[in-house]
Amino acid sequence: MRCYRAGMRDGLPIALGYFAVAFALGIAAKNAGFSALQALVASLTNNASAGEYAAFSLIAAGAGYLEVAVMTLVANARYLLMSCSLSQKLSPETPLRHRLIIGYDVTDEIFGISIARIGYLNPWYTYGAMTVCIPGWGSGTFLGVLMGNILPLRAVSALSVGLYGMFLAIIIPPARKNRVILALVAISFAASYAASRLAVFAGISSGVKTIVLTVVIALAAAVLFPVKEEGEGHGA
Repeated sequence: MRCYRAGMRDGLPIALGYFAVAFALGIAAKNAGFSALQALVASLTNNASAGEYAAFSLIAAGAGYLEVAVMTLVANARYLLMSCSLSQKLSPETPLRHRLIIGYDVTDEIFGISIARIGYLNPWYTYGAMTVCIPGWGSGTFLGVLMGNILPLRAVSALSVGLYGMFLAIIIPPARKNRVILALVAISFAASYAASRLAVFAGISSGVKTIVLTVVIALAAAVLFPVKEEGEGHGA
């Protein structure tokens, strides 16, 4: 139980941050036509801001099930790598049931505090973090939808900007430090704008455009500007 309490303690600040971000996400869910209960279930089963926002945006645009599924997979693909890394942190004797439960809620922040633990990871530490983080995420989305139904339209529109602010907070710091990332962000903006304006793309849904641009730009960046592994280039 000591590990469980430590996980709850370390997860509490994360839960508070989740609540604020998920509140803005609830506004996006409301704009996509979700009820508060539907948005709550969506957040409890998909704890990923980028993936959920992409799904809500596509649903609002009238995208099909396949488009939503593929885009959510692309947006959340990084969690596959995090899960592989986290699996090496678990003792070889860790039962499959613990691995599956931990895999359910591998978010950026929970991964960060879990991977930082010294020695093998005790699953109950991650469970403690999940105990406070998951309700924080779900309740934030739930209340975001409710407030979206109560607040005036202008206030809802203003709160919708909060999620865009979150994404800017994610891309601006690395873009300021790395010119390649800065260039890729600018190319992404320009390509997205062009795809929405050029007549040649008029017959393609916004969901398919988003998926294609995400995959093409990410693949080109990986081929042209591969990230060197630690120690590479230093005589390793």
